[in-house]
Amino acid sequence: MLTDTHCRTAKPREKPYKLPDGKGLYLEVKPNGVKAWRYRFKLSRDGAIKESVFAIGEYTNAPNGETVEDATARKAGGRFTLAEARDERTKARALVKQGINPAQHRQLERTKRTQENATTFESVAKEWLALKDWEDVTKKRRLDMLTRVVFPIIGTLPVKQITPPVILDILKKATEKNGVSVRDEAKRTMFGIFELAAETFRVDSNPVHQWREALPKNKTQHKRPLEIAEIGQLLRDFDGHGGRHETITAFRLMWLTLTRPSEAVEARWEEFDLDAALWRIPSERMKKRKEHVVPLPRQAVEMLRVLHGLTGRHAHLFPHRDDKTKPMATASFRQALMVLGWAGKFSPHATRTTGSTRLNEMGYSSDWIERQLAHAEPNAVRRTYNHAEHLADRARMMQQWADMLDSWKSNDGANVVPLRPAAA
Repeated sequence: MLTDTHCRTAKPREKPYKLPDGKGLYLEVKPNGVKAWRYRFKLSRDGAIKESVFAIGEYTNAPNGETVEDATARKAGGRFTLAEARDERTKARALVKQGINPAQHRQLERTKRTQENATTFESVAKEWLALKDWEDVTKKRRLDMLTRVVFPIIGTLPVKQITPPVILDILKKATEKNGVSVRDEAKRTMFGIFELAAETFRVDSNPVHQWREALPKNKTQHKRPLEIAEIGQLLRDFDGHGGRHETITAFRLMWLTLTRPSEAVEARWEEFDLDAALWRIPSERMKKRKEHVVPLPRQAVEMLRVLHGLTGRHAHLFPHRDDKTKPMATASFRQALMVLGWAGKFSPHATRTTGSTRLNEMGYSSDWIERQLAHAEPNAVRRTYNHAEHLADRARMMQQWADMLDSWKSNDGANVVPLRPAAA
């Protein structure tokens, strides 16, 4: 067997020569002074035993004071001490016993690493966004968030190298700089991106965790249903806040129909049949990509007839303040709520939670309520066979809902008793 002294003092000759170490490993000394580790092995191929040589790398003597990181970098550059060459021989022998050529295995590993390094987080994130069946404005908003909060830290990193501590650091920084809501959006988004990476075998596991204790809690209960007194106070405050008539009307339409904020503010006149008291929201504007028919209570019809005299010449019920060809932004609601002091206590999305809670309390069928909210039926069998729109039932329900809103708005809410569903 070789010693380090043998390897270090071996002199070049006119022709290459070998210094054997055992079990197929030898040091080849070349005329130019290069000393290369080689491993000779035999493999069965096409029924015949063939001999091959695996080039491990060059001989070197580890410098004094070398760190683990330095040694790793040195070996990555193909320079091995005697002890390290023996370790590489052991690994190669294990592959040969499995019928694997170590030279081919190394090439496959290099190719795999190259592909992994080319698969950056940003490239997977954009692939994930492209697969989403979202409106362009939604995709742009999510991409803007990633560009501001996430990409500067991990955008260029290979997705497989990103670990949970790195994700946690991103979320902590997002909390400090952008607030809890942006942090939560970043967490949901990164979770979805890594799920795609896992499903396509580009990562072994999703590094995004819940971190229930490590991250500050969101103290704002945006989706908490409002109490009756709170509903009345909110509606009174909003009517009297002095903002644009279109903003107030859009907010009332959202409450009268329990549609999503974006569905309300982006409504187009062509979607409405006021004589029939119906609003047909096309599939491309719905979250579930299915047309949604919304019955309009009397209050909504009267309100929209008045609005038509103001904005009927435009495509949208609620045109943007600066560009009338575009709809109002949902941010108009948030700005008004901030002015009124409701920010942190209520968000527009909580309208639907509130409506669902109160209508259930009023005794209405959950099928009617879920259909009004355009929720997908979670039960696969019911989803397949239950296509009932319950339109007439929902029309009666929403008329009583609108009447209740008027009642709560005109009172302090303390003595208002919810009505029961009218007999069918």
